[in-house]
Amino acid sequence: MLLACAGLAAGLPAPTPAQSGRTPASQGRDGPDRARTEAELRQIQREIERVREQVSRDAAERDRLQRDLRRTEQSVSGVRGEMSRLRREREARNRRRAELARERGQREAALAREREALAAQLRAAHQMGRAEPLRLLLNQRDPAKAGRMFAYYGYFGRARAGQIAGIEQHVARIAELDAELAGEEARLVELERSRNEELAKLEQARSERGQVLANLKAESRSRAAQLQRLQRQQAALEKLLRELRRTIEKFPSDSKGAFAQLRGKLAWPAAGRVVARYGETRAGGLRWDGMLFAVERGAPVRAVYHGRVVYADWLAGLGLLVIVDHGGGYLSLYGHNDELYRKVGERVTAGDPVAAAGDSGGRTQPELYFALRRGGRAIDPRPWFRNARP
Repeated sequence: MLLACAGLAAGLPAPTPAQSGRTPASQGRDGPDRARTEAELRQIQREIERVREQVSRDAAERDRLQRDLRRTEQSVSGVRGEMSRLRREREARNRRRAELARERGQREAALAREREALAAQLRAAHQMGRAEPLRLLLNQRDPAKAGRMFAYYGYFGRARAGQIAGIEQHVARIAELDAELAGEEARLVELERSRNEELAKLEQARSERGQVLANLKAESRSRAAQLQRLQRQQAALEKLLRELRRTIEKFPSDSKGAFAQLRGKLAWPAAGRVVARYGETRAGGLRWDGMLFAVERGAPVRAVYHGRVVYADWLAGLGLLVIVDHGGGYLSLYGHNDELYRKVGERVTAGDPVAAAGDSGGRTQPELYFALRRGGRAIDPRPWFRNARP
């Protein structure tokens, strides 16, 4: 499931002997150090998991409807993930079926050619008749020439036997290909059935989510209730970032200072239309601490720079959220996704897809929330991009 907060160290490559300055002989003494490092990493993993569970528990205790929204949106995301897997498998099966059909066609063509060649030889042999070797022997005055002719007849006979064996191999392989094609067809039928079942689950999950959104809208009609909800969501985000920052400080990234040099050089995380800018007033009187883009559902959301995923889960107000640590205290946030592609601890590079854009977190249309943080403080993302518009 997408609640992944395991394996924080998964993206950290171990130094090679050349990088560490140690010889292979001296590495045998590193056992205690390695064990201590692995123990520290496991402790950090547990700490991030504790942070995630605490933030989720606080949000659930404060807001029943947000808890219901989390459940339905995670259900939708899970079904979409399964459908993506089924689609990839179906594409692979279709490619395999096409390869089998292509090989079958080639085998049939080769079989037809060999059958034609064999038929021509058999016709020639029939015209000569079974007594042709005897007539050849009686008509030849040169015994050496007769011997050569008998050798040629032997060659022709063995060649025909080889052609017959080749034909039999082609026929057997075509029968195998027919069986494999039948198996692929059966698997494709099963995949189609699974896809239809997942579609039914998706429609049900969407329906449940729609009901929760209607309840949220009814409860938030008053300005005061809406402000309280936004404040609770902002507090949950701030607490998450604060706790993550403390954990990251125990295990800093290896790219200190690099991100600070990228002002005006980044590529946008997704193509879309800006609907809310940093610092603009939002509903309830609060201000946006990031940017909001109207995007296409399922569009890839890409990391703006290399780093390590430190959060990949659902959060009230932002839905399915990915947070990437870029070192030097810089974090990038990507919210309202339909599906998460990365888990906590995984390394990403600039341009890597980290999620599929969507409307989780209670949005009424597919949108992407993007924010930059440094040392716990929100910063305006716009000056960091090389193009004025995404």
